[in-house]
Amino acid sequence: MDKKILLVDDAAFMRMLIKNTLTKNGYTNILEAADGAIACEVYASEKPDLVIMDITMPNKMGIDALKDIKKNDPAAKVVMCSAMGQELIVVDAIRLGALDFIVKPFKADRILQTVKKFLG
Repeated sequence: MDKKILLVDDAAFMRMLIKNTLTKNGYTNILEAADGAIACEVYASEKPDLVIMDITMPNKMGIDALKDIKKNDPAAKVVMCSAMGQELIVVDAIRLGALDFIVKPFKADRILQTVKKFLG
């Protein structure tokens, strides 16, 4: 599949888990960013079809990166990831334009279901 997906998480193992799940299921055009600031740069230059982004990260939080990405591209498809107990932040993310959220720890099926929902 040629759909471009940007994975944003400060934990390299989390990006690897998601990337492995996606590549096993045919999504091979995967970009990565370790924080929100890098995510904004990568989004601007690569224009991915979908962004899967953690909320809590150094340098620039996921919510701030979401705001910037949506400001520059209102049609951006962004799905946020959060740990349990961050419900208020999740509500904020949806209000700011996130399409969905995935609660950590997540199952591979949930990631795939979400990606298929927004990329077909």
